[in-house]
Amino acid sequence: MTIDLNISIRERAAAARSAQRRLGSAGGEARSEVLRHLERLLGERESELIAANQHDLDAAKGTDLAEPLMKRLALTAEKLETLREGVRQLIDLPDPIGRPLVRREIADGLVLEQVQAPLGVLLIIFESRPDAVIQIGSLALRAGDAVLMKGGSEAINSNRALTDVLREAVAAAGLDPEVVQNIEGREAVGELLDLDDLIDLVIPRGSNELVTSIKLRSRIPVLGHADGICHVFVDAAADRQMAIDITIDSKTEYPAVCNAAETVLIHRDFPHAGAVIEALLDRDVEVRGDDSTLSLDSRVIAADEDDWGTEYGNFTISARIVDSLDDAIEHIHAHGSAHTEAIVTDDEPTARRFLEEVDAASVFWNASTRFADGFRYGLGAEVGIATGRIHARGPVGVEGLLTTRWLAVGKGHLVDDFSSGKRAYTHRDLPIAE
Repeated sequence: MTIDLNISIRERAAAARSAQRRLGSAGGEARSEVLRHLERLLGERESELIAANQHDLDAAKGTDLAEPLMKRLALTAEKLETLREGVRQLIDLPDPIGRPLVRREIADGLVLEQVQAPLGVLLIIFESRPDAVIQIGSLALRAGDAVLMKGGSEAINSNRALTDVLREAVAAAGLDPEVVQNIEGREAVGELLDLDDLIDLVIPRGSNELVTSIKLRSRIPVLGHADGICHVFVDAAADRQMAIDITIDSKTEYPAVCNAAETVLIHRDFPHAGAVIEALLDRDVEVRGDDSTLSLDSRVIAADEDDWGTEYGNFTISARIVDSLDDAIEHIHAHGSAHTEAIVTDDEPTARRFLEEVDAASVFWNASTRFADGFRYGLGAEVGIATGRIHARGPVGVEGLLTTRWLAVGKGHLVDDFSSGKRAYTHRDLPIAE
């Protein structure tokens, strides 16, 4: 299933477009068969995939690769099993292509349907995380989309091995493997970003600089997020142990990812603020606090203004004491990235206000920010988190990789008959067939 790297980038994108049209029209069972082969191959090739990843890990040692990226680079047996479970979730999902959303009688004998359809050709640009190859590839295949994936050079061996597994799964189901392609080299990215006639959507997964540069560089629509500056707000009516547990989990369960908490806000009337800060410090989290937080523990470091808008990606958190729910929401809107926000409280009216008023892609009550994830949402996986307001928002699963189209079936209907008054529109909504 090796990709022919001698053909041009435009030819590869054109091949992906052609293969996508065949995949999209192949039928739901054919796409399910692809995913069944993928789930099987991930199990059979586990040792080979881990060995390929080890080459990347060995090459990264001694380089300036940041610690969070080094953690994301590792591909373990546990990660592979999680990927297989995500694929199994996708296999069990009803095929989304062709699912009717609207069925309407326009006039006697003329019926219109709005149905779901694949987006087309996706360009995914991501850093480190080789497991993103399977997450993205499996979602794209379920949605009937082609996918061109450009991972970081630090994961080159892992990305090649995982892409080969995807392509083999497609071929085993009798479909064109050109629907999945591994892209290498920075020059190729520049060429791809010019192909707005062949590529329908770009999804970057990486730093703020990466996302911003792609938005400035291309006419192709971009779906994604720049930062993951998430907050936990501990309300005055929060349960002591729950406040500690959720704050710790949100920060320390996996601090390198975008849904980890970067700031904890604590209501001034919460009587156990010191216990929350102490729990963080005892877990080796560096706490950078405002003046009120500094008074809670001598180990707290003074925060500066930049700390409130920083995505640390490590065992560092900023902490602030606020006077009210309004102050917490104001802080979140001033410094957050509209990714994921959480409140801990036993007071339902306060929680409801937080859920309704906080403007973010995911907003939680008494739950860790780390739940903001496509796999945990039951989406199978995710191609990324979107924080914009156009199209998908939050973890983007299969539904976010679909668009719609309209299908009309008539009996020789002519607009002139309606213009002249011979026929009349009925515009009657009909039951949607399951």
